[in-house]
Amino acid sequence: MEILRTPDKQFENLKDYPFEPCYTTIKTNDGSDLRIHHIDEGPRDGPILLAMHGQPVWSYLYARMVPHLVDQGVRVIAPDLPGYGKSDKPAAREDYSYQNQVDWMTAWLIENDFSGLTFFGQDWGGLIGLRMVAREPDRFEKIAMGNTGLPYNPDVSEKVIEQVQEFRKNGPKLTLFSMAKEVREMDGASLSGEEREEFSPALKFMYWQKFCWDTENLPIGLLCSFQMENRSQLAIAAHYLFQRLGLEKISPFATDLLRAYEAPFPDPSFKMGPRAMPSHVPTLPDSSLEAQKDAREFFATSQKPFLSVFAGDDPVTNGIEDDVLKMAPNARSAPHIGGGHFYQWKRPEQLSRLLAEFIKG
Repeated sequence: MEILRTPDKQFENLKDYPFEPCYTTIKTNDGSDLRIHHIDEGPRDGPILLAMHGQPVWSYLYARMVPHLVDQGVRVIAPDLPGYGKSDKPAAREDYSYQNQVDWMTAWLIENDFSGLTFFGQDWGGLIGLRMVAREPDRFEKIAMGNTGLPYNPDVSEKVIEQVQEFRKNGPKLTLFSMAKEVREMDGASLSGEEREEFSPALKFMYWQKFCWDTENLPIGLLCSFQMENRSQLAIAAHYLFQRLGLEKISPFATDLLRAYEAPFPDPSFKMGPRAMPSHVPTLPDSSLEAQKDAREFFATSQKPFLSVFAGDDPVTNGIEDDVLKMAPNARSAPHIGGGHFYQWKRPEQLSRLLAEFIKG
């Protein structure tokens, strides 16, 4: 396996990310060495929160939460998934799969011998992390999650499967704006398995999947800035033009946050993970089906305290909470706190307080 490593200089002078790096090297199935990064902040004897990010971000997403959690006596461990942040980045599309991410991160968990954990995951951090909990349950005391789920879709119609596959292969090339228009129209049932005759969530999510894969220089920083900062449409469009021309490094429309989310990727060859990952979300029946079923059966009978804490204003995940609460009868639902898909950044104090109360309660 060819593995890329982002030079340290890419992360110099990041705003609001003063954390010392921690590195763990694991072995992949083909015997390659894969280095995974995490931060470890707060009192060594404090209760531990394992906080996992999704696509296309990295542990920088938790930078605003860490001080609030540490102030409340919580130790925060936040890794970067392989392909993201300061972790190594396998170079080929075939290197990435849902199962590989679960295997890699479980190996990282075992290598560090972490235990007594409260888990929190959002987006792909939830999809991967919940599978980790089901595989290594004795390492976890409590489970929290939001703006994510554990998708299980065994009954998608053949018509929808064919339509999605045809669109991914032969559909029109999408721009940032044509993709965003379709994704905004999702009704919140995108990962929950809910399907109606006139609408399947897979038929909207496929726009995000195709855009990410077809866009070799995926505008990761701009996507994050768009969702986490108050930017004018003009500034977004102007930076997007610079990006498409290959001039993003000299764009006058870049912000500190935008640069932070582009930092892991010195050039487009480093972006294979974020490009490939959306196509692995199991909105259609795929190779993850049995593993998803097994994990859901674990949560159906688990007595571990379980907190569902959703933003409530994220069009991609709004409807998933109903499925989470059905999957985990032991779960309780926290009040929705707003902040959109990346509420870790936009509601850091509120989310930190809910999690700290859950950890200590």
